[in-house]
Amino acid sequence: MPPYDAGRSLARQAARLDGAAHGSLPPLLALTDPQRTPDPVAFAARLPRGCGLIYRHYGAKNRFDIARHLARVARERDLVFLVSADTGLARACTADGQHFPESRLPEAARARQRGDTGLFTAACHSRSALTRAAEAGLDAALLSPILPSASPSAVRPLGLMRARSWVFEAGLPVYALGGINADTVRRLKGCGFSGIAAIGGIKG
Repeated sequence: MPPYDAGRSLARQAARLDGAAHGSLPPLLALTDPQRTPDPVAFAARLPRGCGLIYRHYGAKNRFDIARHLARVARERDLVFLVSADTGLARACTADGQHFPESRLPEAARARQRGDTGLFTAACHSRSALTRAAEAGLDAALLSPILPSASPSAVRPLGLMRARSWVFEAGLPVYALGGINADTVRRLKGCGFSGIAAIGGIKG
C-alpha cells in the first residue's frame, strides 16, 4: 500500500497558487480510483486535514459501505467529501456535495435549478465545458489533463499555455488535474488555478 505522503506538500503548494480558492473550496482535491487507490479508506485517512476527497466508485457493489466509511473519515479529518456521479449515494452518506463527469453537466445544471445544495464540481476537458460548468452554477471545475499523466485513460495534455488562457476566461474556480505532483506543481504558478486535483501525485 503506498504511503500517500505527498498530499501534505501538495496541499501547502496549492494554497499558495495565485488563484487559490477560499471559503468552502479546499486547496487539494484527491480522487479515488479503483486501480491506483485500491483501498480508498486508507487513502482518505492519510489526506491532510482540510482537503477534499472525491469518491469515484464506478458501480462497485460495496459502494454504500465504502461511502459510509469515507464519510466517517471525512468528518474525523475535516475533509470535504464529494461523491461522483451518484446523487442517491451522496444523499445516503450525507456527503458535502457531488462531482459530475463532463458528460453529466446537464444533470448538474438541473440539480442546481431544483435547489440541490452542497458543493458541486465537474470534470472539464475543453473551453466549452468550462463555460457550461459556470453557466450551470457549479462551484468549481477540474480541468484535465494539464500535463502528461500516468493515468491509463489520459489523453494528450492540454499544456500550460492553453490551460492558462481557459482558466482566466472560465468564470469559476478551476483545479489543475493530470500530471500534477511535487515536482511539477511549481509550473502552475501564474496560471490562475484555484487548487490542485490529484490521484497518483499524492503517493509518497
